[in-house]
Amino acid sequence: MANDPDLSFRKVLCPIVRSITGTKQMPPKALESEKSVGFEASDAKPDQASAAVREAVSPAASANGPEPQDARALQSRLKRYVDGGEPKPEAESMTPQPTRRSLLTPGVRRAGKVLLGAAVVAVFGLVPLRTLLQTSSVEAVVNARLMTLRSPIAGEVVASTTDLAASDALAQGSTLLRIVNPRADRGRLDELEQTLGRLASQRATLSSKLASAQTAEADLDRQAEAFRLGRIEQLTARAAELESQITVAIARREEAAAAYARAETLARTGNVTAAEFDRLSREVTIAKGIETSTRHRLTAATVELAAARNRIFLGDSYNDRPSSVQRGDEMRQRIADLSSELAGLDAEAKQLEAALATTRARYQAQSDVAMTLPVTGRIWEAMVSPGEQVRVGQDLARLIDCSTAVVTANVTESVYNRLSVGSSARFVPADGGSDLQGKVVNLTGRATAAANLAIEPAALSKEPYRVTVSVPDLGTGQVCAVGRTGRVVFGEQASAP
Repeated sequence: MANDPDLSFRKVLCPIVRSITGTKQMPPKALESEKSVGFEASDAKPDQASAAVREAVSPAASANGPEPQDARALQSRLKRYVDGGEPKPEAESMTPQPTRRSLLTPGVRRAGKVLLGAAVVAVFGLVPLRTLLQTSSVEAVVNARLMTLRSPIAGEVVASTTDLAASDALAQGSTLLRIVNPRADRGRLDELEQTLGRLASQRATLSSKLASAQTAEADLDRQAEAFRLGRIEQLTARAAELESQITVAIARREEAAAAYARAETLARTGNVTAAEFDRLSREVTIAKGIETSTRHRLTAATVELAAARNRIFLGDSYNDRPSSVQRGDEMRQRIADLSSELAGLDAEAKQLEAALATTRARYQAQSDVAMTLPVTGRIWEAMVSPGEQVRVGQDLARLIDCSTAVVTANVTESVYNRLSVGSSARFVPADGGSDLQGKVVNLTGRATAAANLAIEPAALSKEPYRVTVSVPDLGTGQVCAVGRTGRVVFGEQASAP
């Protein structure tokens, strides 16, 4: 039995059939009874047997209906394939073609897979590895100095156009709210306003008096000028009259002198009495005196005329200035007094106006105050609401000074010991924004130094060593980025965007 080739063939075939059909292993007696099936093991090679088995169990074998799939049926079909009782497939009858070898051999495919895996590891593992090897912070947050607005007066909070709940950055000088105190003392302000009003009334009265005095002065000046011109004409006429009288006096003197000369000749012959001769002698003397007196009067009139032309008036009944001129002088003095008094009122009014402006500003500061932003920033915390009563010095709001934005970070002890003030640093925002260059400005370590920051450094609790980094670009632009997180890489320059 050990040398029976048919039995050896069945021992090889039966496990294959069972694995395909799912039949159970046949008992030894049944296997012995199958020896009567006559075919030689040398006529059927293993490959042909396997092909026959696959053909036997293929769907094509059962295309015409269900056939028994037991070991005996399969063995019969295999015998027919071996003996030629059933036509062989066309591929079996043809001359075997040489097998085409695939270019993707197992070695090539294995090498490709290795290279592909290495590329994936390089792409997705290099960035985390590089991050692990960088000297960086554990946590980092954008921070800024915190300012507190306090009420300068007691009063009621009045809303403005600015929304106290807004988180956008506000420009410097923006009005947040107003504090109104209707009970502010304005006694001094009212007193100054009344005094200034009284001075304004007095000034109006003085201005009216001054205008009247100036009008009277003008009239007196015209009257004095008319008097001067009239006096000049009078004195001119008097001088002409006196010149005429001098001419008459000269004629009379000459006539008296001629009569006296004839009388003197006749007196030698005794034809003229002594009395007549004496009368003629007196007439000559009188004529000479009248001429001399007239000449003196003409000289006086000439002097008076010259003085009148120089606005100096000479006479027996008045002094050197006529009454109209004197009244004009008095009016000018009154005008000077009124002008001086008016100037004094103006000076006093100017001082009162300055005091009134100061008092009004003080009253405004005590009654109505607009709370404005001293710097560009945003509201961090609103502590009052419109309509609320506040006291002097009460906190109204906390503001973030966006121009002083810094980055506070915490690092491990080993990283902290390698840092120094002035070391370069790079802030990497967590939202994927551009990296920002900065430098280390403060190393506080484990100390909780008061920094008056919006976000306390103690809020970063993963590591106790704290670092402050100045990033100038955080303070530019209209967006205040306080509160945004990221990571600080030390000792590297920020790449250009």
